[in-house]
Amino acid sequence: MKSHYKQFLLLNIATLFISTSGALGKFIDMPTPVIVWWRSSIALIFLFVFCKFRKISLKIDSKKDVRSFILSAVFMGGHWITYFYSLKLSNVAIGMLSLYTFPVITALLEPIFIKVKLDPIHIVLGLMVLLGIYFLAPDFNIEGAHVQGIILGLLSALCYALRILILKPLTSHYNGTMLMLYQLLILTFLLAPCLILMDTSGIKTQYPYVLILALLTTAIGHSIFVHTLKYFKVSTATIMTSALPIYGILIAFLFLGEVPNSNVYIGGLLIISTVFIEGIRSARKS
Repeated sequence: MKSHYKQFLLLNIATLFISTSGALGKFIDMPTPVIVWWRSSIALIFLFVFCKFRKISLKIDSKKDVRSFILSAVFMGGHWITYFYSLKLSNVAIGMLSLYTFPVITALLEPIFIKVKLDPIHIVLGLMVLLGIYFLAPDFNIEGAHVQGIILGLLSALCYALRILILKPLTSHYNGTMLMLYQLLILTFLLAPCLILMDTSGIKTQYPYVLILALLTTAIGHSIFVHTLKYFKVSTATIMTSALPIYGILIAFLFLGEVPNSNVYIGGLLIISTVFIEGIRSARKS
């Protein structure tokens, strides 16, 4: 039981660190693919030094695993890019809460990817999340920036779910930091052409915030999250991290002055309540 609560605490620390991406993604004034390239490349250097210091093996055991590494990196890149565009089109609250449809997507896809039995309670919790999303955009207008932000948030959620489902089988064979390192390496290579095609001059003034995004949010937060996947079912871990929008909205309020409206509070309450329900259920099973 103590081990369960230790991993639960680590998962929530990872969630807090990852939640800084909302305010940072909204605030940093550079083209989104360029932000993601700098985020990936700086975090890659940090994790490489860490792996060498801790003597973490970087060996990939099979060619089949290489395919999984590449696919997970592609979906991670898709998740980050669509998520940042969502934040810039709407606001931190809308972007982060729409992203958190990914627990229901994960719960529905998990039996296909990992061959575990679908838990009916995850469908119920997923419906609660979807109801929460409804409150974010009760007046649906495809031309509205907020609705476009929600749509991109949903696409980001799908990419995020697929990335985690691909990574889950690898966590029993590879170190979580090593997995994150290879995803960042692949993503840095794939996005390199953006440095030629897009304006990169913003890094001269934005580098302090990019460093925070790369080190705290990415290198530390995501590495801890991948590490905890070996201790929880994917659907359990993802639903438990639904506290992320609360942290993110609070950070955006403190540093960007964004104040959510009443609909966001209602939708957010429905979404975040799934965290406590799933957290209690998973503890009882351990």
